Amino acid sequence: MIVVLGGETPGLLEQIREVREAGDVPLVGDQRWSAAQWAGVTRAVADAGDLPGVAWATLTSGSSARSRIVLRSAASWEQSFDAVGEAMRSREGDVIALPAPPVSSMTMFSLAHAIAGGPAPVLGAEALRRDDVTCLHATPQALRSVLETGAPPRLRTAFVGGSHLDAALRSQAHDAGIQLISYYGAAELSFVAMDRGDGLRPFPGVELDVRDGVLWVRSPFIADGCLGGDGSLRRDGAWATVGDRADLVDGRLRLLGRADDAILSASATIVPEEVEETLRTIPGIRDAVVFGLPRERVGALVATLIELDDEHPPVGLRDAISDRLALAHRPRQWYCGELPRTAAGKPARTEALRRVLEGEVARLEF
Repeated sequence: MIVVLGGETPGLLEQIREVREAGDVPLVGDQRWSAAQWAGVTRAVADAGDLPGVAWATLTSGSSARSRIVLRSAASWEQSFDAVGEAMRSREGDVIALPAPPVSSMTMFSLAHAIAGGPAPVLGAEALRRDDVTCLHATPQALRSVLETGAPPRLRTAFVGGSHLDAALRSQAHDAGIQLISYYGAAELSFVAMDRGDGLRPFPGVELDVRDGVLWVRSPFIADGCLGGDGSLRRDGAWATVGDRADLVDGRLRLLGRADDAILSASATIVPEEVEETLRTIPGIRDAVVFGLPRERVGALVATLIELDDEHPPVGLRDAISDRLALAHRPRQWYCGELPRTAAGKPARTEALRRVLEGEVARLEF
């Protein structure tokens, strides 16, 4: 059965270990949840009963989807431990900082790895201030924070996933003497592709196929499914997909976002990730999330919430947009503020739209 544990509580790793040794399935919640959210998860796992073959349960909340409980076998993570250890150049005595909350599958993976002999974990934001930290498993946003405030003196490797990693951040890590490996994955698929600085290539043991613009994956790391059904996970024999759009060029994977995130505006179909990728190339824009604002007749207006670089605010934004984006893809409404993110660090489109509709972020005029 699934045992629900609290968030960043003292002794969490030992609690997880005890649940696993008892033959049960640990699921770590989030202390930031409301009472209603805790009650909903508790009801869901109570109805699940025994789950033969399942060793781990994690929660996922994508950029526009509701949380799902992902179920996976022990082997689905264990078979990737060696490849992850090799990528991070793990050594005996390593200490890994895990600033993302343990509700995220990113952190849960590293806790499972630690139980199997991987680097000793340190949870929470305070982990980034410890002198004994040698490795980091985090989102690009956490890495940026590390670089801006000063990296721990022994930090040598950063394993980064969850959302887009820009070239400037990779360069900053290199200048700080930190080996950076970024990766693409999903809670349902685990690791899919890894980038050591020359583009995303299939993670060891993973096969990729693009069918009608959608990425399909065959690997030993795929989850069993989601509680109450597979959710966004679709299968075709040994192959699986979560609906991410992509293309493969010379063995390198280029991600184009979820098919169901597309914005339909008048006669155009706009993929938010493509616009976001372009906006991030404009000096002064640290990060961006693009979404559709519902409008009669046209369907939706392309809108964006941007996070500005305080030191170098954008100059000549209108010209920069005209040079980089086709007319239909240019955001019609701009907002400025801190980007809402999921626990895994991905921009949360639904929450960004809610903040705009509720007037919680400032409209940017230029």
